[in-house]
Amino acid sequence: MLQTVQLRLGHPGDAPAIGLLAHRVVRRWILPDQPPEAGQALLARLGTRSLRERMLAGQRFHLAWTGEVLVGIAAMRDDSHLVHFFVGTRHQGRGIGRRLWQRAMRDAVRRAGTRRFTLNATRCALPAYRRLGFIATGPERPSPHGILSTPMALVAPSAARARA
Repeated sequence: MLQTVQLRLGHPGDAPAIGLLAHRVVRRWILPDQPPEAGQALLARLGTRSLRERMLAGQRFHLAWTGEVLVGIAAMRDDSHLVHFFVGTRHQGRGIGRRLWQRAMRDAVRRAGTRRFTLNATRCALPAYRRLGFIATGPERPSPHGILSTPMALVAPSAARARA
């Protein structure tokens, strides 16, 4: 039986569930392509305390739930940079990521008038981001934290074109 996916804005009390899902996805999909020290640092940044602090500092986390289970995360910094984007392995390929991205993008456009979005894509995520309309803006390189990623950007359609 297919459960309905509910989207909502996250709050600091969601940090444990966010951390659990993020750790599972990172271990499965991201860590195999990363230097070990960088991977461990990434996992540390996805701890409950760190996530809660970032939420309290204004990062917006859009969450997808099926019942009581968190199945997707889209976290935006400064209404323009997608910092975390995870869908649980068993829930991938069902459109959850696209729905989360569209919600996060609409929220940023509404709140800040954002038209250009950026992110840093790990190797395994490049195809998903391309399907969402992002294009690479440079070669793969290590982030300040050592994570190998490709910078990408997307220019959102204008409101008039988006309604057409």
